[in-house]
Amino acid sequence: MNGLLALLACLAASSVHADLYGFVDEQGQVHLANRQVDERYQLYQKSQLSGSSANAALDDATTPGLGATLSGDNRPPAPRVDGLKTVPAPVVNPHLAAQYKTLIDQTAREFKLDANLLHSIVTVESGYNPQAVSPKGAIGLMQVIPATGERFGVSRLEDPRQNLRAGARYLRFLLSQFNNDLPLVIAAYNAGEGAVQKYRNTIPPYEETRDYVAKVLASYRTRSGTGLRDSLPGSILRSKKLPLPAALSNAQASAL
Repeated sequence: MNGLLALLACLAASSVHADLYGFVDEQGQVHLANRQVDERYQLYQKSQLSGSSANAALDDATTPGLGATLSGDNRPPAPRVDGLKTVPAPVVNPHLAAQYKTLIDQTAREFKLDANLLHSIVTVESGYNPQAVSPKGAIGLMQVIPATGERFGVSRLEDPRQNLRAGARYLRFLLSQFNNDLPLVIAAYNAGEGAVQKYRNTIPPYEETRDYVAKVLASYRTRSGTGLRDSLPGSILRSKKLPLPAALSNAQASAL
């Protein structure tokens, strides 16, 4: 009963006027969504808006590069096992990879990123194809959407150098946002930081995102020789945290 009251209080305090579904789990944790994810979710608040604008705020919350607009819950996440598929490292065209290696390495140094991480993102996002365009409008080597490019001060996303700079700035921001937790950073690059925060700083339960994280980590392990399984049983991935360089504070990283 207390959990239900907490849920109703969350809804009453919400400034989001989209449809809201929710339920309270056995631990008393409130779960909210803008659709009926499964049979546990019940409709508690009907949209006061009409058409596509009804879910605009919730859409923003899970749009890559647009930041979190929904979740304000900063409590530590409940213990959860995030099992990911075991996949081989993606294969890329070696000629394309060689063509952009120097530029990617330079960008990694400029933004104080692990070059292996940047290469792994490019591998999965575009296969080193600078002309790649997704059905959702993501562009170039790092598949940056125009809104993300604008957010990080880049408009010419068709230019490989500018595309890499936009993606690198976003990655640097995400590393700061998620305390260098590599699986969460990769998930946020795919689904948006709002989606990761919506699920209380865990990898969202979207099949596309979970497959994406598994592929990027597989590529990263192959490139760096880093095992992400050392301290957990079976096939559960341990979050690898990349230290920020001493010369770059979290506040400075967020401003990039």
